[in-house]
Amino acid sequence: MKKILVPIDFSKTAQTAAEVAAGIAKKAGAELILLHVIEEGSKGSFAVTGEVQYADMEEKLFMLKLIERSKKQMAKFAADPMFNGVKVKSELRMGSPFHGMRTIIAEHKVDLVVMGTTGVTGATEMIIGSNTEKVVRHAKCPVLTIQKKPTRPNFKNIVYATSMSKDEEVFSRIVKRAQAMYDSTIHLVRINTPGNFQRDSVVKKYMQDFAKKLQLKNYTINVFNDVTEEEGIIYFADSIHADMIAMATHGRTGFAHVLAGSIAEDVVNHSKRPVLTFVVKHRK
Repeated sequence: MKKILVPIDFSKTAQTAAEVAAGIAKKAGAELILLHVIEEGSKGSFAVTGEVQYADMEEKLFMLKLIERSKKQMAKFAADPMFNGVKVKSELRMGSPFHGMRTIIAEHKVDLVVMGTTGVTGATEMIIGSNTEKVVRHAKCPVLTIQKKPTRPNFKNIVYATSMSKDEEVFSRIVKRAQAMYDSTIHLVRINTPGNFQRDSVVKKYMQDFAKKLQLKNYTINVFNDVTEEEGIIYFADSIHADMIAMATHGRTGFAHVLAGSIAEDVVNHSKRPVLTFVVKHRK
């Protein structure tokens, strides 16, 4: 792992995400890229490197002041002692926060995004979603979402919620790298729901074969019963005091996403624990 992106909006949640990212960067010897996007009515995003052109002088002055203030805030944020011993690069962009993040991920070949989330519920979640959801759904690299400050600095217990699909082989290597970095225990879990139920003996045999194929070490096999997959994953993680939840998502978009939703996004929105996600593609 060489580069970690941390979106910054100067909120308490972003501060918490930056602290977690700094800890990971120190452990991995990675560079941190702090990104702040000044929101503007634009579908894309662009770097703040020169004078911004506006037809209206009042609007131009306002934006120039906003840019200068953001530069000062970024400089102050990057100078925080939590980044001592870490190489830090600051990026300031204008436009759409999501597009700004996606552009930086591509430009810098980012290996991991660590971002804060406040979680969303109800109509807001269904109708407009959030920048976090968009990143989880579309990012080409793993995304670690942080809602609350972890109780422990190291990820010693990782819940790996799996469907035991061949599509997860790439993600399993990501989880194994996290395990190696923190000398963690991986807790494989399959959630039994009323609409998708299998006997424990059958599921555990599948899970043992899955773990053997992936050459997992230091792991446990678990079957947890609940009403929904999302609730089961969260409650199982709570029951073992996990430090992180890891799960793959197929990144559904458009109408398919509205109909089927995404278990990973639901867990990101409602879990108080850090959640590591990665978009995998269906094999044909």
